[in-house]
Formats: sequence, C-alpha cells, structure tokens
Amino acid sequence: MMPISQSVIKKDHLAKACGQAMYVADYDTTQMLQGLILRSPHAHAKILSMTYPPLPEGYFTVDYRDVPGINEVHIVKDDTPVYADATVEYIGDPIMMLVGPDERELERLLAQIEVNYELLPAIIDVRDGDTAFFDYHFGKGDMDQAWAEADQIFEECFETGYQEQAYLEPQGLIADYNQGKITVRGSMQCPYYVHGALAKALGLTPDKVRVIQDVTGGGFGGKEDYPSILACQVAVAAYKAKGQPVRVIFGRREDMEFTSKRHPSRCTYKAAVKNGRVTALDADVIFNAGAYTTLSAVVLQRGIIAASGVYDIPALKVHGAAIKTNTVPNGAYRGFGAPQTFFAVEMLMEHIANALDEEPLAFKLRHMVRQGSVTSTGGRYHFPVPLPAMVDEVRKMSDFEQKRQVYARQQTGTTRRGIGISLWFHGAGFTGSGERDIIKAVTRLHKLADGRVEILASQSDIGQGIKTTLCKIVANELNLPLDQVSYDNPDTDRVPDSGPTVASRSLMTVGELLRRAAIRLRSQWQEGVEQTVEEHFKEPDFVIPFYIDKFQGDAYPTYAWGVCAVEVAVDTLTGVNEITGTWASFDVGTPIDLNIVIGQMEGGLLQGLGYASMEQLAADQKGRIRNHSFSDYIIPTAMDVPLMKVQLHVEAYPDGPYGAKGAGELPLVGAAPAYMSALEQALAGPINHIPFSAEDALKLIRQSRRA
Repeated sequence: MMPISQSVIKKDHLAKACGQAMYVADYDTTQMLQGLILRSPHAHAKILSMTYPPLPEGYFTVDYRDVPGINEVHIVKDDTPVYADATVEYIGDPIMMLVGPDERELERLLAQIEVNYELLPAIIDVRDGDTAFFDYHFGKGDMDQAWAEADQIFEECFETGYQEQAYLEPQGLIADYNQGKITVRGSMQCPYYVHGALAKALGLTPDKVRVIQDVTGGGFGGKEDYPSILACQVAVAAYKAKGQPVRVIFGRREDMEFTSKRHPSRCTYKAAVKNGRVTALDADVIFNAGAYTTLSAVVLQRGIIAASGVYDIPALKVHGAAIKTNTVPNGAYRGFGAPQTFFAVEMLMEHIANALDEEPLAFKLRHMVRQGSVTSTGGRYHFPVPLPAMVDEVRKMSDFEQKRQVYARQQTGTTRRGIGISLWFHGAGFTGSGERDIIKAVTRLHKLADGRVEILASQSDIGQGIKTTLCKIVANELNLPLDQVSYDNPDTDRVPDSGPTVASRSLMTVGELLRRAAIRLRSQWQEGVEQTVEEHFKEPDFVIPFYIDKFQGDAYPTYAWGVCAVEVAVDTLTGVNEITGTWASFDVGTPIDLNIVIGQMEGGLLQGLGYASMEQLAADQKGRIRNHSFSDYIIPTAMDVPLMKVQLHVEAYPDGPYGAKGAGELPLVGAAPAYMSALEQALAGPINHIPFSAEDALKLIRQSRRA
C-alpha cells in the first residue's frame, strides 16, 4: 500500500462520537413552523374537491396553486409534480401541506381534511404496465447466425424485489424565504441537484437560491433524488409563510412507505451455446419505475450496460424498459441498476454450466473479459482486468474448491451446506459522457493568509468519509499537516458545483481535480496572502466517445472489480439458513484510507446479502407498501454479520488520485448471486428470484424430494 493509504481518525469522528454534530432535527424550532403532508390513499384517482376544517390563526395550507414557478421537480424528465394537481398517481402522492407552529395540532387538523376522489384504473404489477418511460436497445455481433449454429439454447426469467435504503436519519429539510431569496438546508447527497430543482419550482434565478447540506445520517442513494422533491414542497411553504422558516422531518413509517426504493426487476435472458461456449446473449430487462420517472433513465442505463456481466460474448442484444406503475416511484440505491442485471447474468451462467455438467467457476473464467476486450457497448476495457488473481485470492481464503467438492456429494442429516462464488464489475463514475457534457465539475482550493487551506467542493459526506479522504489528498500534495486542511459541509453560496455525491465518482473524479489543484497551489504558494486556485474536469484522452442514443463507446473510463464467495448451512426442517462465511476481494484502485475503504467493502457486502436474503418489501394489491417499519422490514444487524474476510487487490487507475477509482457501490453489486449459488448447491435446485425466504427454501426442498 502507498503511504497515503495509512488510516487516520476521520475528520468528523469526534463531532459525531461526542454528539456535537448538528443534524437537521437538532436546530432550535421555537421560531420555526412545522409542515405535514397530506398524501393520497389511492393508487390512481382524480381529485374532485377538498374540504378543510377551520384553521386556527397561524396555520395555513399549501398546494399546487401556491407554486410560484413551475409545478415540476427538476430531476431528469421533470414529470414529478411539487404537489399533485388534477390526479394522484400512487398511494402517498403529496396533495398539499398543512403548516403551523404545533405538530400535534397539525396532525389533528390534517385528519379532518376531506378529499373527494374519482377512482381510476391502477397498474400495480409491472407485467400489466403498457407505458414505458424509457426504452433502450443496443447490441453487437450476428445474433441470427448464433441462434442458427447453436448446439443448445437456454432461456430463463429472473426477478428481484424492492430494497429500502434504511438510512439511520430520515428525510428532513428546513426552508427559509427572506428578501427574495430561498435558503434550504438539511439532509441530502446532492446540494446542486436541490439548487436546480428549487430555481425551477420557485421561478428564481440561481443567485436567489441557497442550499446547505447539514450533517447527514446516511443516504445509499435515497437522498439523491428525494431531497429535491421535499425541498420544493418545503420551499413553497416557506415562500407562503412570508419570512418564517418551515421544517419538515419525516417519521420512519412515512419515510419507508413513500420515498424512493431500488427498482424491482424482471429480466428475461436467452443464450446460445456452441461447443460449450456462450456465443450469443439476448437480455430483456424490465424495471418497475413506479409512478414518476425520477432517476429511472440513468438507473436503467447502468443496469443494461452491465447486462452481459464480466463475460466476453460475441453476439449481444439488449433491451431495457422502465415501466410506469401506480406505485411508489423508484430511484437510486447503491449499485444503481447493476445488482439487478448482475444477479440475472451470474445465475444464468451458473445454470448453463450446471446443464453442461461443468463447474460454474471454471465455466465463468473461460468466458471472462480481459484487458483490451470489447465492452457491451463497443468500448474497451483499457486497463488490466485483475479477476483471475482475485479469484485465486478468494479461492485460498475460503478453501473454495475443497468445500465445493465436499458439498457436491450426497449430504446426510438435516443440515445442507453449499458454497458459491460471483464475479462482477462496477463502472466508475457517471455513465457515458455525463461527466464531460452535463456535470462539468469545478473545484477550488482557498488558502488563507495563515497557511491553512479550505477545500471548496459540493461533495457531501454522508458517512463514507469523503471529508477525510479529500483532505488527505490535498494535505499530501501541499506537504501540510492534515489539521491544516479543512472541508466544511457544502453551501452553494460558497462552493462551486463539483457534481453530485453519486456514481462512485467523488474520490476518483473530484479527488483528482483537487489533487491537481493542490499541485498548482503548491507551485504558486505565497506566504502571508490569501490565494485561490480552480480546477475543471477534462475527460481523459483515451476515452472512446459515448453516444447514448446508440449505446456505443466507453460507458465508463475504468472499472472496479469484485469477487465474492459465500458459504451457507440450510436447516431442511425449517428452511432457515445461516451464512457461515463470506470472503471477498475488491479492486477499487489505491485506497486513500485503508480503514475507510475496508469499512465500505464490508458494509456494502452486508447490504447485498440482506438484499438477497431477508429484505422482503412488497406492495399489496392496492399498491401500498405493506412493511414500512423496522418491525416488519428486516435488515441485517450486528447479530447477522457472518464470518467476513475482505481484502483489497490494487490495480491502480492512472487518472485517479494516486491510482484510486470508484469504491462505494462496488461491494453490494455481486453479493446476491454468490449467496444464491451457495443456496443452489445446498438445496440442489435452481433459484431465479431474490429475496429468497425460508418459505422459498422449503418449497425448493419439497420439489427436489419429489423429483
């Protein structure tokens, strides 16, 4: 490891550990109004009329008629209303906000509001949907020839469910409108996303909008799009409040029931095999977008780009659609579409190998891409693909071959064991030309007269340690002690737009901009005076231009890689399984802080295992999310952490700071197929959906016994 990888105490550690950190719920509310949102109880309906109870002095309503700008939240396609107008599109669609000084009185009044609806037909099941928000096609090679020459053709359908981000701190924002300027602060990932949304909804110029990120208790993607929605709603209320700040903080049930989730998916794969090799792959990827588009376009893009996994398949045809349903809109979650398609392609490769009577890992390795291979979109893997070495590392850590052979034999007793392995990548940074053409990141360093240096960027530390790692980079280049470099929570009045805290881009892209800025500052350093240097993003020269209309070119400049093995023991009487071991090797380039990166790898891996095993989240026949608390939506706790051994395999990326590349999303992406591969061996049957419950296991056990 490089010297910079040596771990330090995190910049925000003391404030959080001692309770000094100020979250949005910690501000004094004596001079603030509170807001509660009235939501639709129906999945699809016309709003015919509304009747309000008499409101005490100091209480008022806010709805679409109070929006001073355009009644749309700027995200991607801008179809999400700030407040519903003529119709509601899902259970929970915000209709209006009731604002006043006392939250209990607001609850009493809100319960007395009567809304007269005309019910409309609702689409709850994505299979019944006939509206595609987004529809993409791309491919390569001669599909017709591959089908004609195939020895065998395999076709399967794979399904994945919702996943709730379950961040510790629920959504919450404060808005204040004064002297023609709106200020919104609170829990968020992307201050400039919120900034753009507010300007549109309030009809303000950018200089009349200020957004401040407060200390944020986790996001995992759930605070990428939704704070823009909530910010517009709270800001319109503050606009009407004429000088009094308005605060809205969700309770846990409201947060879990009505904010964005991971997209459920239905992926149908068809593969041609000739002489023991997959020669063609046809992937039809359907994502349940929910009622509005939010981030479905870019989530789907990443998902379908990963549809062929880490495999070099000559002929490829990919179709992806994000289908509208009258259910909660879905958005960003760590992995961003890739966990859905990697589950499908990894399980397909497992099943084909089993049908050919070949060990799945050997089968996968024979098909694996290498440096110089063509990507699914006709780009190139420009840098080394370290998967073979990483596989060897995981084999040794887990004793994979021996266990796999032992568990393949006839097992006796009530406990059945299995071990599985998965291989995957995660494209580092924004998809395609988004970084160059849309984000256009800018960073600054401000040197004070006393020699201290402040980082000015819009990256949000939401627990992943970006305050620490960015400061380490700058301090290292300037030869300064770490405590001489600071990074405060972003305030759009003070910092340039360096892009959102998403897409595993912050360290790789923004960190490199800051490293270059620090080199420039070092060369221009003047004692005793203030100085500012600025750096702008420039796309690396090697990148093959990407065209989103054709899905052609380099979708990502480089890739992070993962290999994971999971071992399980299944009780055949109850169907309950225990994960007895998890071993993984991750290549995220050079770690800028070893402890931070290992923590991210372990945490993401556990989230992926929860996604596959226990995180059951479903909408009922009316479209309502049924399990909306930690009592009935179960996530892994400390008691569920298995024996877990994680190590880093470093393949440095020359255009990242000291060789670093995207890290945050990678560890979750491939956990599910490794877990399912292990379960398949233990239960001696194929698995095509996640999450996979104890009841599902008992069904498979009964089927295998009948067979």
